[in-house]
Formats: sequence, C-alpha cells, structure tokens
Amino acid sequence: MLGGKVAVIYGGGGAVGSAVAEAFARHGAHVVLAGRTAATLERVACRIWDKGGHAAAMAVDALDADAVERHMAAIIERFGRVDISFNLIDVADIQGTALAAMPAAHFMQPIERAMRTQFLTATAAARRMSVQRSGVILALTAQCARNPSPTTGGFGVACAAIEALCRQLAAELGPHNVRVACIRSAGSPDAPGLSDLFDEQAAREGIPRAELDARYGASTMLGRLPPLADVGSAAVLLASDYAASVTAEIFNLTAGQLAD
Repeated sequence: MLGGKVAVIYGGGGAVGSAVAEAFARHGAHVVLAGRTAATLERVACRIWDKGGHAAAMAVDALDADAVERHMAAIIERFGRVDISFNLIDVADIQGTALAAMPAAHFMQPIERAMRTQFLTATAAARRMSVQRSGVILALTAQCARNPSPTTGGFGVACAAIEALCRQLAAELGPHNVRVACIRSAGSPDAPGLSDLFDEQAAREGIPRAELDARYGASTMLGRLPPLADVGSAAVLLASDYAASVTAEIFNLTAGQLAD
C-alpha cells in the first residue's frame, strides 16, 4: 500500500511512533525515524530491518525551527522526496488537576509544545510536497478534543488545536494535491504510558487489570479500546492511495466511544 514512499515519523522511537513506523515499513514505505534520542531511534530501525523493512534513524529536535528545516533538507538530499509526514512526539501534558486550580504554565505546556512542533514539521513537509505536487501530512489526537473530560488540563485543548491546524492546512494545500488528515483515538491500553496508568488504577482499586480494561472498553460500541496496531493500520490507510480523496478528515478511531 505504501511501496516506494518515503515517510518521516517524528517521535519514531516512542510507543505509538514505532508502531506506526513498523506498520508503514510492512507496507513498503522507507521510514525515516526522527526524534531527539538517536539510540532509541536506532533500536526501532534495527527492529524494522530485522523484519525485512527499510528504516533510517535521523535525530532532530522537532521543537527547533532551524533543526527541523535542516532535517527535512537532509531527507530530501538523501531520498529525493518526502511522501508522508506524521508527528507523534509527546506533548508532555500535565493532567489530574481542575483548570481552576491549575497554574497557567501547566495548562499552556501541551498547547504550546503541540502547536509549535506540529506547525514546524507540517509546514516543512508542506513546502516540499507542494513542489512535488503530492504528499500526506498526518496527526494524532485523542477523543477529548471532541468530548472534554474532567481534569485533562490543556491536553484536550491541544488536541482540538491540532485538529484545527490540520483542517486549515488541508484547505491551503489541497490545490497542490497534498492531503492532511488526523486520527482521533480513544487511547491504546497497550501503549506504555496508558498501560502504566491502568496498572496503577487497578492496583489502587484492588482489581485485576483485565477487569479495568473491560470497564473502559464498555464505554465503546465495540467493547474495547483500540490497540496500537489499529493506530498503525489507520495511518497506513490514510497515507495510501486508497484514501486519495480524503483530506481535512478527523478519522474516528475510538471503537465507537464517540459516535461522530
């Protein structure tokens, strides 16, 4: 589905980023893993090569405008093009406190971080994709962008802002045959961060982890939350030519937790 395409994944060493990278590689993409920690990226790249895929690790600070621009120029020099850009870096959100009791700095942290890195990486890719008149820019948000939850701090606001950025970019880049889409997930219980939180909650309540997973799954139409593999599969579909007429779309990957 992605044969011959060059895909850069920011945050490629993380749980979600590596899952998406492996899915892209399985479908034939040459994956460029981007992030701050070269050793982490190299481990993911080696795993992809061991499975018969193609991957390169290229460290970059995705919050630094000059670094992102140099990084993208290096990708073009090395591979000749960029076909897919997906920013999955951690926005370092702070949750668990009501907004009325939260310091402004804690509220603003995920918003400022998300908007800066998403804007820098998406526009760096957009400039190259517009010239080649093809490409796909992807982003990931959570269900709280549409259905706010208590004590999520600035995270839900950051997710809503990412979705708005994707829609505006889609409108601007459409005439250049560049698509922009966003995956809105309900959260993957096998992602280390969420899995750790579930483990802690299950321990506090003195119940098996499976019981807690079932409780959260009951809030969805499918009776489960989407695993990381489903995020990768959705990303492959949206990045492929099978979704050639899909842009400005917020792809619902909530297992029916949200009805729209």
